[in-house]
Amino acid sequence: MTSTLEARVTRCPRPHDPGRVDDIKALVGDLPPRLRELAVGAGASAPYLAGLLEKERDWLADAVADPEAAVRAVIRGAGELAPEGLADGLRQGKRRVALMAALADLGGAWALEQVTGALTDYADAACAAALHAGLVVQVKRGKLPGVTLDDLGDSGGMVVLAMGKMGAHELNYSSDIDLICLFDETRFDPEVFHDARSAFVRATRAMAATLSDLTGQGYVFRTDLRLRPDPSVTPVCLGMEAAERYYESLGRTWERAAYIKARPCAGDVKAGERFLADLRPFVWRRHLDFAAIQDAHDMRLAIREHKGLGGPITLPGHNMKLGRGGIREIEFFTQTRQLIAGGRDPDLRQRGTCAGLKVLAEKGWVPQEVAETLTDHYRAHRTVEHRLQMVRDAQTHELPGSEEGFARLAAMMDMDVPALEQDLHRRLSAVHEMTEGFFAASRKGADQPGAPHAFDSTILDRWPSYPALRSVRGAEIFERLKPELLARLADAAKPDEALLAFDGFLAGLPAGVQLFSLLRANPQLADLLIDVVSTSPALAAHLSRNAQVLDAVIGGDFFSDWPGAEALGEALSEVLAREPDYEARLDGTRRWAREWHFRIGVHLLRGLTDAQTAGRQYADLARAVLSALWPVVVAQFAERYGPPPGRGAVILGMGSLGAGRLTATSDLDLLVIYDAQGQETSEGPRQLASRSYYARLTQAMVTAMTAPMSQGKLYEIDMRLRPSGNQGPVATSLASFDSYQRSEAWVWEHLALTRADVVAGPSDLAAAVHALRDDILARPTKRDRALAEVAEMRSRIAQAKAPAGPWDAKIGPGRLQDIELLAQAGALLAGTTARHIPDGLTAACTVGLIDKQEAETLKQAYTRCWALQCAGRLLSAEPLGEETLGQAGAGFLARTLNAPDLAALEEKIIGTYDAAAAVIDRALSGPEGNESA
Repeated sequence: MTSTLEARVTRCPRPHDPGRVDDIKALVGDLPPRLRELAVGAGASAPYLAGLLEKERDWLADAVADPEAAVRAVIRGAGELAPEGLADGLRQGKRRVALMAALADLGGAWALEQVTGALTDYADAACAAALHAGLVVQVKRGKLPGVTLDDLGDSGGMVVLAMGKMGAHELNYSSDIDLICLFDETRFDPEVFHDARSAFVRATRAMAATLSDLTGQGYVFRTDLRLRPDPSVTPVCLGMEAAERYYESLGRTWERAAYIKARPCAGDVKAGERFLADLRPFVWRRHLDFAAIQDAHDMRLAIREHKGLGGPITLPGHNMKLGRGGIREIEFFTQTRQLIAGGRDPDLRQRGTCAGLKVLAEKGWVPQEVAETLTDHYRAHRTVEHRLQMVRDAQTHELPGSEEGFARLAAMMDMDVPALEQDLHRRLSAVHEMTEGFFAASRKGADQPGAPHAFDSTILDRWPSYPALRSVRGAEIFERLKPELLARLADAAKPDEALLAFDGFLAGLPAGVQLFSLLRANPQLADLLIDVVSTSPALAAHLSRNAQVLDAVIGGDFFSDWPGAEALGEALSEVLAREPDYEARLDGTRRWAREWHFRIGVHLLRGLTDAQTAGRQYADLARAVLSALWPVVVAQFAERYGPPPGRGAVILGMGSLGAGRLTATSDLDLLVIYDAQGQETSEGPRQLASRSYYARLTQAMVTAMTAPMSQGKLYEIDMRLRPSGNQGPVATSLASFDSYQRSEAWVWEHLALTRADVVAGPSDLAAAVHALRDDILARPTKRDRALAEVAEMRSRIAQAKAPAGPWDAKIGPGRLQDIELLAQAGALLAGTTARHIPDGLTAACTVGLIDKQEAETLKQAYTRCWALQCAGRLLSAEPLGEETLGQAGAGFLARTLNAPDLAALEEKIIGTYDAAAAVIDRALSGPEGNESA
């Protein structure tokens, strides 16, 4: 339900010029009493508003009954003006919108967003009308190749982008409008490209003239076209491809910030939206972009220097937009944080300043209190700015320089001068204090440590030659960071050892600006970095190649509860849905998986989780990747060969993946099982026999997982557990799998089946595969044959590969693989699945293969061996050796396995192997092991 303007008035300006009161009263005598008081206060304080009241009093008398409807009618009318009356009609419309916005603002009837929204909506409508008129002239003259008047519904492919405050729906009362004009060159043949561009340039100039020329009726909006790429040498209307090439190769941080607010406002809006979508990688970096802080700070300093706005806050003449504590400070503060994290979180890509602050607070990038305070100051600053501009319709942001001027401003604010001055100074000072600390931190040098360790100068001296320090900017940021890093290295238990580890990390770092900026803005990350590189060479090498994973530490839920495989899969699917094409989805999967992989490793390294938990999390991550990526690969494959015949295919996880327990370096054992349901060929642009279809689809999935793309590989894939091993097809039909398992499979293949689990694919087929697995395992197994084959397998493994030493927890008597074989044998003899090894050992106890005490011995041994394997693979993909562990690595191993030191751990683990081996020896060679089932 609408209400009149009078019903919503909550405040009223005081008449500043008593001599104008009677004149204004005479103009607004038809208005209700409360509105007459409002209009008199406005007109007797602002000459510009007095002029609007004089020209539009008849319209105003009716408009105040429903101000929103009246303004909407004016905006709608802009698109209905005849060509000959366009210029004057637009100026009249601007007067009416400006008058209503001023009275509603001064009277407190409209919030800031309603005021700026009305001004912006009219600017959109005026741009659209002026552009259309300019294009009509070009079409009628035959200057726009192949375009008729009927084609101007989308302006022939030309779009006007509203930038700055207009793009954000935040136009101030006397704003210039910043526009970038582009056209879709793909709609024109190359031979007529220049003719089309010339026509669009002329239409752009005509549009700008219609809007900004000062006539007897005034102007509509001052129009600025200089935000386009390289405006000194480029035409006022550019081809989209040329603009995109410019931003990709030469675009600067201030241009990225400008495009936060960019919005298609007139012309071919769909083409404009496509252009902005194509420009997202330029504006929104995939990594946390803390280097933007320095760029924004440099811009702030340059503006202050250029405008002479440095120095303390003194109110007379202070610039409310660009001065200390002003509007631009809040905008820079907000936009810089959006640029830092907006590439990772689309929710942060808000055009409006207040909306941006709100989301930044919700996502934890800005304290709630800071966001609320800055929002309040922003609204107050914009209110003062509007009052300054209402006086004479001047694009000014400066506070009055005289007492008379301050008295006028106070009257418009319905405040006394001392109270206004106190409020202004308080707000400007608060904004400056809040924002200056954020930006200044990026330039401040680190405190020098009081008693630095005497590091090897030959190591420090070679750092400038490393790739990450060859750029001037990278070297400059690192030089400010270096004292703090050296101080933290000096605090390590073995500083020289820590320095060598950090040196190796730094040498492998291909670029440094982003990482060094991240560490400068987040000093706590330096501790984590040094901890990682000192303890785990493998994780350090991963980090030097993929430094962006540190983003996740501060930009995501790094220390939140583990979400589980299902939630991870859903999160990855959401990420992939935002990617523009198949290759980007594959790279996006790699980027996403790396961050979670890093999180698991760091949590284990720092004792936030134990090895058992880390193993489950690594498996959850792999399952999430497979479940989210499989539909993407299937959809891409289906574009050429049609949808999967029959019920589709599932991925069956085997080995450690099926068991739900992986290490940092595990490959994935997979089978692909399909059910074509009798359908012989696919139905697509290119048909394939069903068998060939699923074989190629499987290869596509393997490629998607293993191809070395710009973001590296995902996982190594091992498909040797499929029927007939490497000799068999890479994808097996459900019927063939059933037949093979029942009549041809070896005992070891049935052992492997005890840990099989579907990890991706249609749920109905997954249920069928699980039912088949359970049915096969439930069939009676000859005990003597099974145990004899297990014993033979154990012997072959021992002959083929000896343990690499006491720290090899996988291969050898009484170690992981040995215990797993017995557990799988127990499950097979019990006729059940036992994905988790402890369950298999319980089954072995149930069938009398081992007793309860022996089962407990093996379970404890398995837990201990797994902890060593999981921790060891985090430290290195190669076999561990005491000489390469280092003090930090040795301490991590001992801590993980609850031993006081490495020597004690070695004694403990060897005793574990021996005890487990003795149980397994007895189980496979004793009389119980030889009984027939």
